Amino acid sequence: MTYSIVARDPDTGELGVAVQSCWFSVGSMVPWAESEVGAVATQAFADPSYGPLGLALMRAGRDAPAALAGLLAADEGRERRQIGMVDARGVPAAHTGSQCIVHAGHVTATNVTVQANIMRSDQVWPAMIDAYHAARGDLAERLLAALDAGEVAGGDARGRQSAAILVVAGTRSGQPWRDRLVDLRVEDSRDPLGELRRLLNVHRGYGLMEEAEQCEAAGDLDGALRAYEQARARLPGNDEAAFWSAVLIARAGRPDESRALLAEVASREPGWLDVLKGLPATGLFAVSGELVESLVS
Repeated sequence: MTYSIVARDPDTGELGVAVQSCWFSVGSMVPWAESEVGAVATQAFADPSYGPLGLALMRAGRDAPAALAGLLAADEGRERRQIGMVDARGVPAAHTGSQCIVHAGHVTATNVTVQANIMRSDQVWPAMIDAYHAARGDLAERLLAALDAGEVAGGDARGRQSAAILVVAGTRSGQPWRDRLVDLRVEDSRDPLGELRRLLNVHRGYGLMEEAEQCEAAGDLDGALRAYEQARARLPGNDEAAFWSAVLIARAGRPDESRALLAEVASREPGWLDVLKGLPATGLFAVSGELVESLVS
């Protein structure tokens, strides 16, 4: 009922899983990944325990084939399962049980495994791995390219409903929330892959806004302005990016440009002016009462 790809980027060490299915909320069950450990996709008549248990075994030192073999040996329902794993060294492992509904199968190569079941064609998984190897960009982009190729090759025989992508950093930071570089889900949609790509673009835009905040906090006003401009270009009409850009533009001595941008934002949501008026009391962004008054007036 699902097709997925599990992969490791050999240049960055990033690990990721991307999946699409004609099943609600596939991202809550199929993809699992941990920095410097490995990544897992568990599907077909999915047993979600393969995710955390597979990661635990790889964390303890087993490679992906050994971890998968141990889990299968203990599972009486193994012939109904389909699993893909890649460990932190790029060793892949996959299993398609004999009771998985056709078309079903998998293909592996160094750093990657692709698996699919209930497909319209047995060309889905070969098309996915070929597209992954041919794609350019970071790991997230290449994972989505593989999903797109699976859809073109036939995709799920029942249609499409949900999709997800999970990418973790190649190096553990000690702060697990920072290690999850991309963690996006489309729970229920007529076009889950299109929506997943849209969300990835929004995710990247908000990443630029976080970069801008870090620059501003470090006293790098020019760097903050550049990052917000990039965010606005990626996210046209996004009031968050526009508002904070306007604040920094005013600080940079361009009040007329700031007022025009603030007026545009306030026309969509007047509450942003209340946010602006509250800034001086917070001490954030070095905004004075005089500056706010000049902008509001």
